Amino acid sequence: MRKQTHDQMPLMDTQINHPRAREYDSISRILDANPIISEKVLQDLSGGVAKRRTGAEGMTADQVLRAAIVKQIEVFSYDELAFHIIDSRCYRKFCRIGVTHKGFKKSALNSNIKALSAETWELINRILSAWAEGQGIEKGREVRIDCTVTGSNIHKPSDSSLLWDGVRVLSRMLSQAKELFGDLPFVFTDHRKRAKRRMLGVMNAKSDKVRQKHYADLLKVAHKTVGYVRGALPFLEEYRCLSVPQALLAQGLAEGLSRYMELTLRVIDQTERRVLHGESVPASEKLVSIFEPHTDIIIKDRRDILYGHKVCLSSGPSNLITDCLIVDGNPADATLTDQMLDRQAQVYGRYPLKVALDGGFASKDNLSSAKSKGIKEVCFAKGRGIKVEDMCRSDYVYNRLRRFRAGIESGISWLKRCFGFARCTWKSLASFKSYIWASIVSANLLTLARSAKSTT
Repeated sequence: MRKQTHDQMPLMDTQINHPRAREYDSISRILDANPIISEKVLQDLSGGVAKRRTGAEGMTADQVLRAAIVKQIEVFSYDELAFHIIDSRCYRKFCRIGVTHKGFKKSALNSNIKALSAETWELINRILSAWAEGQGIEKGREVRIDCTVTGSNIHKPSDSSLLWDGVRVLSRMLSQAKELFGDLPFVFTDHRKRAKRRMLGVMNAKSDKVRQKHYADLLKVAHKTVGYVRGALPFLEEYRCLSVPQALLAQGLAEGLSRYMELTLRVIDQTERRVLHGESVPASEKLVSIFEPHTDIIIKDRRDILYGHKVCLSSGPSNLITDCLIVDGNPADATLTDQMLDRQAQVYGRYPLKVALDGGFASKDNLSSAKSKGIKEVCFAKGRGIKVEDMCRSDYVYNRLRRFRAGIESGISWLKRCFGFARCTWKSLASFKSYIWASIVSANLLTLARSAKSTT
């Protein structure tokens, strides 16, 4: 039976006199002051469950949330998280796990934490922003906005390495099908070694002529492997009508083969267009990973090429991240200004009085739009032809807001260094968004804990 919290607090250790432990105690008090957070977490954990009051007693919603916060603050893997929750008195106390409890396995932690959606994490952040406003920590009257990139957990992409990924994954799954269901209705040849040699040949080629030769053979191998998959899919369909275990195995293999075949065909197409026909493939049409196909190509400052997603953040004087927008593709910052300001109004029920933005957000239309929303002072770090007197009432205010905007750079750096914000280690786009918001909520809780401690 899933619960929101324990009916009775389990036996806990006494107070631990350490700065880190005191921070976790402050975070615990903040969560206790907002019980609606656990209610929202429980809704995600109980979604799709017909009978909530029956079954084994698993992790409570409060325990799942607290374990996720520990994971993000300490940047633990699930294996490390399972160990430290068992081993550490501080983490046991924070996660409300009694001294006699045996702890939770990494699989249980994984499935429960990953069940929390990005929408729930975003709602938690808005609840915390409202609580911070009530405590006088962050009033939302002064806002700074900037963008960064969070990378996907992929290797550096090249057409040859992507073709090799497709061949090895499809060949492995075809070998599994042959092992489980007997000989396939065609002669299947495993080309993984050949594909790997050709991939290395492309990487180490001394001339374009040699590279083209290796690419041609690698493409030939990829086409052959895709042909094997097309022959195996009808064969696996026949097993979906048999006993339940075999039917489920056949269905899983068929779905996996279909998914990776379509992605491999996309890689084949973009490789043939670029290598064989000399065509320049637009970044929006490129696939950079068959494992994380949602990944965007982000060109930063016309020099750095990053693979992940663009993230736009809003922050206040307290360094609290009040809002976050995970952007699709790589639009110009100037196209996001209105959207970020409108989202800020959704968080606080009003527009801020002062806004400081990076130079990429600057445009005369964005300035006029911001002023029409009742924002009195608008500072772009680079004016781009906009006069200071049009943005702010004086040079002093403009310079102060410009210095204030620089503070979000340190906040982004803190997120990347201390909360795993630089690279998402969770799979799929939905999990990517959850990871981003989980990092932000954890960072905000630590910021609020330290702010609450300084005000007491």
